[in-house]
Amino acid sequence: MKNKIRVLRAEKEMTQASLAEETGVSRQTINAIEKGKFDPSLPLAFKISRLFGRSIEEIFEYEY
Repeated sequence: MKNKIRVLRAEKEMTQASLAEETGVSRQTINAIEKGKFDPSLPLAFKISRLFGRSIEEIFEYEY
């Protein structure tokens, strides 16, 4: 799954660690999501979308 988390973090000058802390996951989880190696759970996707003030669809794009 493609995502825009890295770009959104950069816009807010957030580190992976600070995003992880805000969403209640590990920095490694954020890293894996950014690299497309791990798809977030729906509750985590909602937390990330609320934090950045964007819809889930604006952040995550499913690859067929």
